[in-house]
Amino acid sequence: MDKQFCVYILASKRNGTLYIGVTSQLATRVWQHQSKVVEGFSAKYGVDKLVYYEAHGCAERAIVREKQLKQWRRAWKMTKLRPFRPWASA
Repeated sequence: MDKQFCVYILASKRNGTLYIGVTSQLATRVWQHQSKVVEGFSAKYGVDKLVYYEAHGCAERAIVREKQLKQWRRAWKMTKLRPFRPWASA
C-alpha cells in the first residue's frame, strides 16, 4: 500500500485560529495536537479541532499544497471550509 500524505487544517473554535500542516499519519498527528504532546503553536493557541484534510500520494505534492493554503487569505480559507460545516460540533 502506498503511503498517503495529508494536508490538514485544525481550528481552535468557530472563527478562531487556524493551523495548517502536513503529515503521513493524520490520526496520530491530530491526537498529538489535541493532547498537546509537542509544545508550539497549536498548544499555545488551543488549535485542536480537525476541520479539513486532503490526501496526496506523495510528500512533495502535499507540501506544495500546504504552502499554497498558507498563502491564501483567511477569508478564502473560511470559504473553502464552509461546505464541510466544521463548526457544527465546535
